[in-house]
Formats: sequence, C-alpha cells, structure tokens
Amino acid sequence: MARKIFDTIKVETATQRDAALEILRSTYKEEKGWVKNEETLLSESDLASRTIAWFLTSVNHKPAGVLRVLYDPSFAEYAAYDLKLRQSSFDVNEFLRNNKIAEIGRFAVVVEYRSEIKVVLHLMRAATEDTVRRGYSHYITDVFEGEEHSPYEFHTKVVGFQPVATHDTGEMNCNRRRITLVLNLREAYQRLRRNGNAFYRFITQGWDETMHHALSTP
Repeated sequence: MARKIFDTIKVETATQRDAALEILRSTYKEEKGWVKNEETLLSESDLASRTIAWFLTSVNHKPAGVLRVLYDPSFAEYAAYDLKLRQSSFDVNEFLRNNKIAEIGRFAVVVEYRSEIKVVLHLMRAATEDTVRRGYSHYITDVFEGEEHSPYEFHTKVVGFQPVATHDTGEMNCNRRRITLVLNLREAYQRLRRNGNAFYRFITQGWDETMHHALSTP
C-alpha cells in the first residue's frame, strides 16, 4: 500500500480558500445541511484577519479537512446564546475577560477521510502551535449533543476539554443542543506530558523550548 502524505497549511490565498470551501460545502452544506451557503463560513476577509486562522490538511494533495481558530471571541455572541451553566459558579463573562481565549471550531473532514485519525491530529497540531505561539491560555468550543460525528468523546477523554454549559441555538442550522467545552491549555499540556502518550508527542512535535516553557510553568 502506498504511503499517505499529509500536508497541513494555514489558509492564506484564494486558491487555498477554494480548497477549504470545497470541504465545507461537502460537509456543512451537502451532507449535514447546517448552512445554505458555505461561503458564509469562510469569507474572503478571513484570509487577512489577525484574529482568524484557518488550517487545511490534504492527503496525497487532496483536500481532506479544515479547522478554524477565532481569537478573542465576542462576549456578546456568547451572551446571546442563553447559556445554561453546568456549574452555577462558572461566570462566562468573567472567564472571557480574565483569560486569553481562542474559539476552536468549524471542524470538518470529508467522508473519504473521516476514518483517518491523522487528518484530525494534523489539524489540531497546526492550530495548537499557532495558538500557543500567540500566547493564548484557553480554548472554547461547541459540539452538538448526540451528533453522529461529534468529537465530544475525543475532546473530553483524550484532549481534556471540560463541559461547562449547554445552549439550544447557534450559528448552524441544527436542532441539536450545543455543549460548550473549555480547555485550559497549560493544564492539558502538563497532564498529557506526564502521561507521555502518543497524542502528546504528536501534537508537540517540532515545538521549540519557548513553547514548552510557556505551558510547563505554573
């Protein structure tokens, strides 16, 4: 069997955007029916934005998966979702104000490569490296409760995301309840490092000492 070649890039050109839109069209529009127009998910202005980073993974030069990181998400957007907190002591606005937050999402892998875990890992590695280099402390994301391809189990059991709230509405045309998850990057890094598992080694491959130091200190 021929060796598969995985290549992950930051989406920065019109051609790369077209490849990413191909994935979003196949998954979010045609398969899931969550959007009417995939271009609303990845606008041309995203390419030059300092607060948005899109990543694209290809397998043997064929677009396979995409992921977006939104830095400093809007307080107002989360307030509009009427979040139902799992712990009454968790203050979302205070959390957003007092930490360096990045929202990770818009995750999509085409059907052909959905069983290929390396697509997911390559996307997560690229996104995490970008986020750590920028000095951000936490990820926040939403997943659909009970959705067939939900990454909930992977996020919580492998990566270390913690469920903090639920809400019934969002940007996507889906009637499933959303679960809001939070990841403390420093805590996750230190736990994974102690375990020394393959996921930690893959995600941190190529990191320099500055990046390790940023997350290894208290």
